[in-house]
Amino acid sequence: MRGTQNIVLLLLWFLSIYATASFCANVTYDSRALVIDGKRRVLISGAIHYPRSAPEMWPDLIQKSKDGGLDVIETYVFWNLHEPVQGQYNFEGRADLVKFVKTVAAKGLYVLLRIGPYVCAEWNYGGFPFWLHLLPGIKFRTDNEPFKAEMKRFTTKIVDIMKQEKLFASQGGPIILSQIENEYGNIDSAFGSAGKSYINWAASMATSQDIGVPWVMCQQSNAPDPIINTCNGFYCDQFTPNSNTKPKFWTEHWSGWYFTFGSAAPFRPVEDIAFAVARFFQRGGTLQNYYMYHGGTNFGRTTGGPYISTSYDFDAPLDEYGTIRQPKWGHLKDVHKAIKLCEEVLVATDPTITSPASNIEIAVYETGDVCAAFLANIDVTDATVDFEGSSYQLPAWSVSILPDCKTVVLNTAQINTESWISSFTTESSKEVVASSEDSVKGWSWIDEPVGITKNNTFSNHGLVEQLKTTGDTTDYLWYSLSIDFEDDTSAQTVLQIKSLGHALHAFINGRLAGSETGHAKINVDIPVTFVTGKNTIDLLSVTVGLQNYGAFFDETGAGITGPVTLKGLKNGSTIDLSSQEWTFQVGLKGAELDLPNGSSGQWNSQCNLPKGQPLTWYKKNFVAPSGTNPVAIDFTGMGKGEAWVNGQSIGRYWLRDVSTHGGCTDTCDYRGAYTSSKCLKNCGKLSQAFYHVPRSWLRPDNNTLVLFEESGGDPTWITFATKQIGSLCSIVSESHPPPVDMWNSGTVGPILSLQCSHPNQVISSIRFASFGTPNGTCGNFKHGDCSSDGVLPIVQKACIGLSNCSIDVSINTFGDPCQKVVKSLAVEATCA
Repeated sequence: MRGTQNIVLLLLWFLSIYATASFCANVTYDSRALVIDGKRRVLISGAIHYPRSAPEMWPDLIQKSKDGGLDVIETYVFWNLHEPVQGQYNFEGRADLVKFVKTVAAKGLYVLLRIGPYVCAEWNYGGFPFWLHLLPGIKFRTDNEPFKAEMKRFTTKIVDIMKQEKLFASQGGPIILSQIENEYGNIDSAFGSAGKSYINWAASMATSQDIGVPWVMCQQSNAPDPIINTCNGFYCDQFTPNSNTKPKFWTEHWSGWYFTFGSAAPFRPVEDIAFAVARFFQRGGTLQNYYMYHGGTNFGRTTGGPYISTSYDFDAPLDEYGTIRQPKWGHLKDVHKAIKLCEEVLVATDPTITSPASNIEIAVYETGDVCAAFLANIDVTDATVDFEGSSYQLPAWSVSILPDCKTVVLNTAQINTESWISSFTTESSKEVVASSEDSVKGWSWIDEPVGITKNNTFSNHGLVEQLKTTGDTTDYLWYSLSIDFEDDTSAQTVLQIKSLGHALHAFINGRLAGSETGHAKINVDIPVTFVTGKNTIDLLSVTVGLQNYGAFFDETGAGITGPVTLKGLKNGSTIDLSSQEWTFQVGLKGAELDLPNGSSGQWNSQCNLPKGQPLTWYKKNFVAPSGTNPVAIDFTGMGKGEAWVNGQSIGRYWLRDVSTHGGCTDTCDYRGAYTSSKCLKNCGKLSQAFYHVPRSWLRPDNNTLVLFEESGGDPTWITFATKQIGSLCSIVSESHPPPVDMWNSGTVGPILSLQCSHPNQVISSIRFASFGTPNGTCGNFKHGDCSSDGVLPIVQKACIGLSNCSIDVSINTFGDPCQKVVKSLAVEATCA
């Protein structure tokens, strides 16, 4: 038996080595592409940040990326994650960079490793550890010796780890590109000549690492040779490298946008993304990376901003939970296939670009007997284009791809893949909340004391800046002051506080008097009442993620820097409290008692569960929701705080209402240039109600949920939910080209395809089917004025009982209900 085990272990070891060794390659570049073992490549890449998902999710995320047509996985390297304390490193769990890279390799994909080490990424402090800010004489991201020494040390650390594990392509690993610095060109002018010398130093430092693969710098037009300068943005078709010896790379194609607590959620139509992708390759691009392909979750205190939400979904092809987002994932998969059909000629020559009419552009790649063409309509109205003796219909804001310069295999505005409607389904009796009469049972709580209660406190004449005091080890800093009054206060007494943000709560004699929030500055007047004699003023200053972008962002402080004054006293005087002797406490008493891990402290479990009370710790045991679908907690009813499941922080929650300003819509016209504010949803609702809990963090039974509620909430409203796919829909017109998979297969017409999201499911019902002029969207389809009879039974016969089905979209299948009208087939189905 032991011999068999040894053979199995030896085989597994061999396979793990082979998974990385199989990449062994010489990686260079020329003006047309990245060159891998002498072959130019068209490469599609997507960003997955390893700490924004659980390691157990990585294989599935990477496989879905590969299935979606990706060749490369890109990730930043997060300095403050790996070195939270100077000289003390963390490469375990979600920080296991080596495991992540090897997982990518095992799936047969390449890696773009963006070391930075500044990352931006809406990540706390841009990825810098805060201790770096406290080093003597340091200035970030400029020609500063202390900073350069630390930057080189960490970069070398990461490179050495990758080399030791033989993960660079030159060693047989998957890493084919690495990045140094990040979007410095956006801010380098603020640093003057020191910025230019710094970027030259960074390039020299990087290339001296001798990693055997090229380095890139994004948004850096003056990147020195041999560094490849690259483009970031919603569109990069007009980008040109700074040398005719460098290829055209797009390191960040923004698939959507992030959102903040208290804002609407941006989304980006897939037709526009597909248009941007096709335009990039039409005009000579050869490597494009989606930012993000999977956005994930900002667990713990990793959000930047301030006020960046815990969800980092980014409207990406794979959503926050790792679920495929349709039709975005499927349509982009088709785009990737169409572009790869052109790969041979795309990398062999430069395009010949002509513009036969206003806002019409034709790009032709031709070498020998191989030809590919891109026909682009850059207008918001449809057009007809004559090309090579044929006439082509071009929808507005679209690109048609012709791999043989004759046949349209894909138009970016015509989607030939299904869409899915997903929703959160709450379970009942086994969850955190069982029923209304049972909702209080099982909860226990501990009050977080107001003011100074820990031993490690200090006093100071005058107020202190928060970050230098806490070192960003906690969101919380108490400012406490005692003051005596001899009946000289009045009902009009006001406590005026000025702070650098991000939130504060004022307590007078242990009772909450008022709260306020602000991104950069808080200036608040709080009516207060004092008693005769001794009074205490306790101010709790709160951070909600540190700034992560901009020149000198590291110099932005936080906390109550003052002045703090009392106005409206009986004698008409004003007292400036700023310079008096204050006592300070870093962090919460509950954290010192290890309450996030559910430690057996003095938890109360009587029936009078406090609700709406600030500074309260709550705890409850629960059974995990059944099944394998992604899990979330619905925090409706709570205020602001942080939550832990089995000791793991799922991040900050903040049930902030989104303003009711206009601009939100469930649909968005993809035509015309996209901006992050063009397409918004969720107006008038909570900015984020559901918070991701990775399945791997849960046990079948005896799980512990711990909350620290900062502002006041009702935990009995909390429920666990699972994410389900409700309906799958598709609408395809007669004018669509056949699916790109059918190119050269003899198929001449469009096809509508449906496929269940889970391999063990089959199509169980057809909720809607119409051929003619149906309108509406998935879940809300309606028959138009033109509609064939008998469509539903035809679709039912073709699809029910199957995991996937395909139907010809033509009058041969459904008859012709209205001649000389372009007709469409719309179907909504369910799987079980």
